[in-house]
Amino acid sequence: MSRIPFPLPRSRGQGGFTLPRRRVGQPTGRQRPMFGRPGGASGGMGSAIKARLLIALAIAAFAIISYYGKPGDINQVTGESERVALTEESQEIQLGLQAAPEMVGQHGGPSRNMADQQRVHQVGLRLLNALQDYLAANGFKNPYYDAFQFTLLADSRTVNAFALPGGQVFITQALYSRLETEGQLAGVLGHEIGHVLARHGNKRMAKQGLFQGLAGAVGVLGGSDQSAQMGQMISSVLAMKYGREDELESDVWGVRLCGMAGYDPHAMIGVMQILAEASGGQSPPEFFSTHPSPPNRIERIQETIAREYPQGVPADYRP
Repeated sequence: MSRIPFPLPRSRGQGGFTLPRRRVGQPTGRQRPMFGRPGGASGGMGSAIKARLLIALAIAAFAIISYYGKPGDINQVTGESERVALTEESQEIQLGLQAAPEMVGQHGGPSRNMADQQRVHQVGLRLLNALQDYLAANGFKNPYYDAFQFTLLADSRTVNAFALPGGQVFITQALYSRLETEGQLAGVLGHEIGHVLARHGNKRMAKQGLFQGLAGAVGVLGGSDQSAQMGQMISSVLAMKYGREDELESDVWGVRLCGMAGYDPHAMIGVMQILAEASGGQSPPEFFSTHPSPPNRIERIQETIAREYPQGVPADYRP
């Protein structure tokens, strides 16, 4: 979903310089100095470096001002001020609706198992209604409530679940078939609902504009393809870090939504174990992954449950 906010200027390589030649018959003692002349080779190189520096600073300043200079938008669910690319929830909803057909097509379309499809819808709706009651009691609202849609995808090979901005939530048949309890399904859907409520996609679009601008500045300052590639790598690593933080935040939402709807949030630990088994130990190192490793997520989930339920999870919660 990232976009480059403006075309990045590219520095042009400077031409080489020639050594001064001594004219025939000219005394060697009267040769002019090769270096340090005003307007000479070193002056040209210095001017080129200064030009690249000014361009890089301008690009970096534009990116920083574009991101930090905008007033934050209030999240109607949490009440927090956030920097986002789209300030209207209706824009997020529309963006998600536009992207949904392509995402559905990539995963074999909706599942034809109507019973499973209905179950996914009902569990998602139960989570939303529980949240709706909680928000109403605390003076907040969910602007995405009517836009949420939960879809089971026919993909039986890709173990995944994801959400688009505005409320389009998906789970693949490959993951759904591995779940053992309704509480685990609630944990998966609650996690994805959390991405929507926290506006992670929207915030990442805004951050990506900042990262791309700073990466472009690094590339221009270095004046070479290698420095440009280094800048892009820095941008990617920064973006991935925010991705991992988003996943952990959505795990917290999953715990809370499960509890609100009467599901035992410990079911999310089972989901993490399923994901670990499905990966077959082939996951890349966490530092270069958009998702934290399942063991780290389990630890954070356990911490969240202990914090949310200091007296223990009620015994009548669904597994």
